[in-house]
Parts: sequence; structure tokens; C-alpha cells
Amino acid sequence: MIVAGLVLLAVGAADLVRQFAPRRWIGYLTVAVILLLLGSVSDALIPMIAALIVGALWVWCMPSDRPAPLGFWPAVLLGALSIGAVVWAGARTDAGLIGEIWTLRSPFGDVPFDLAVLALGVGAFLLESANLVVRAALDGEHTWRPADPAPEVVAPVAATGEEGEIADGAEEDATPIRDPRSGFKGGRLIGPLERVLVMILTLAAAYPILAAMLAAKGIVRFPEISRDGETGARAEYFLVGSLVSWVIGLGAAFLVWWAAHT
Repeated sequence: MIVAGLVLLAVGAADLVRQFAPRRWIGYLTVAVILLLLGSVSDALIPMIAALIVGALWVWCMPSDRPAPLGFWPAVLLGALSIGAVVWAGARTDAGLIGEIWTLRSPFGDVPFDLAVLALGVGAFLLESANLVVRAALDGEHTWRPADPAPEVVAPVAATGEEGEIADGAEEDATPIRDPRSGFKGGRLIGPLERVLVMILTLAAAYPILAAMLAAKGIVRFPEISRDGETGARAEYFLVGSLVSWVIGLGAAFLVWWAAHT
């Protein structure tokens, strides 16, 4: 269990650093030092070093500024590694120095240190790393994606006279040209919130609320999807992105649930 938690924590922290840190190398160094200290006080230094290696490989395999060179497969391998570590490794009986002073209570009982690390790692992964997984899935299927926000292009239109000549003293009119691919904005923020809610509601067995939330998303997005015409590109983008995001959230809930019941 601790291996899965540390790996997901390293991957999630690395993606948060490269997304939000102004100087990435300082962020990477800070995260590495903190995680190594965490591994040393929890008697998990070797798993922590392995997790940092996996995090470095993840950053290389899943770039944030271009399509992933290996496509969707790094996410599949990471998921298999995490599931295997939780299902077959289980929780440790000794968590090192921090285990002697660790105390965390919840409405369901005491939370072991390894389970807390796993939950923290899963949460970190859902915030930014899962966005890269969704994007890799969309790229792999060559799915239409909305254009990034860009300044409007102004096309000058000159005023003309009766015979088509430009009228004297007439000023040029500015007609804004909008990118036809615009739409579906806010996915980078909506996606993490959606996945976290899916995980929490699944763990809380609040299935009616979960179903209502997922249905509400489709209703809110329907006006944009309805502008598809005959291509179906927007609907495909919405379905692929949403389904991959939901699977990630449900998989995260499964990991935490299984770890809590073993």
C-alpha cells in the first residue's frame, strides 16, 4: 500500500510543480527533499526512491506541452502498478518513527499512516496528472479539442461608395473573427473537481447524488454539444473526456476502499 501511495504522491506532486511552479527545478528539488524525508521517517526510503524514479519517468512520458510520445500506456502501467501494490502488498504493521506518534481519527475509525499516504497520493494525482491522462486519451483517439483561448482577429472592412470605390474619409470597420473551435472552457478546473467529487461520493456510497451530478454535467453541456451539426465532434470530445475522467475517479475510490478494508 505504501508503494502505491508514494508513487502516486511523487507523480502528482511532479505534475503540480510543472504546472504551477514558476521555476520548475526549484520545485522538483523541494518536492524530492520533502518526499525523501517522509520516506526516511516512515521506514520507506527505498520505496520512496523508487517512487521518485517513477515520477521522473512519468514527467518524460507524459509531457504537458505536447502529445505524449507513448500515448495512453504510461497511465495504464501506473494504474496496474498502483492496483498491484494495494491488492497484493497490503498495509505495513510498522511505519517507522512517524508510526509511533501517528494518530488520525475519522468517523470510521483510526486511519493508518499508509492509508493516509495513499489517500494523499490519490488526491494529488487527481488534481493535475489525471488531466494529462484525459488529454492523452483524446489525442490517442484523434478527438476534436477546443482551441486554446486566443485574441480575436480583427478583419478590416472598408466602407465603399455606390460604384464599389472606397468612400472618401470613411473609416475601416473592425469585424471580430472568433475561432470556430471555441467552447468547453474550464475543463482544467472542472475535471479535478469532478474526479475528487466522484471519489468522495463513491466512498460515501452517495450514489444518487453521484448520478445526479453526472447527469447535471450533461445537461449543462448540452447547449454546446447541440451545436455539433453533422460531425458529432463535440459530443465525442465530451463523452471520451468525461468517461476517462469518471473511470479515473472511480479507480481512485476503489484503491482507497480496498486499502481501507484490508
